[in-house]
Amino acid sequence: MVSREHKRAGLHEKLQLLRSITNSHSMKKASIIVDASKYIEELKQKVERLNQDITAAQTSNNRNPLPMVTVETLEKGFLINIFSEKSCPGLLVSVLEAFQDLGLNVLEARVSCTDSFRLQAVGGENEEQSENIDAQVVKQAVLQAIKNWSESSDEQE
Repeated sequence: MVSREHKRAGLHEKLQLLRSITNSHSMKKASIIVDASKYIEELKQKVERLNQDITAAQTSNNRNPLPMVTVETLEKGFLINIFSEKSCPGLLVSVLEAFQDLGLNVLEARVSCTDSFRLQAVGGENEEQSENIDAQVVKQAVLQAIKNWSESSDEQE
């Protein structure tokens, strides 16, 4: 007798848990299970869409991967690193123009453009500039310059 009631209470508890997970508002066991199976189907569709998005992103990245950008704040300026596994003709000019637009002076730079593209630059804010800029602003400007360069190099191909 106790075992049967114990099982029933356990089943009721599991149904309530299932009901809360699937956002089911039904009180009937069959309806809760139907709602749960609909919820599972929705999750499967979401997973399928995400997998398709990932595949599409990987495919586009494999065809034309954009360079990786990091920007760190230094005591007086920023350390900007840009790296791409492939050579990027014209990218250096675009990045330097972005620095100029921001009012950053390039204090020190190392660049390699042979088989890959690598830029490590220390940029300092122009003393005459009234507004302060942060690392996020610098990174966004560099990313925008890379995007513009990528679009213009795609048009030329």
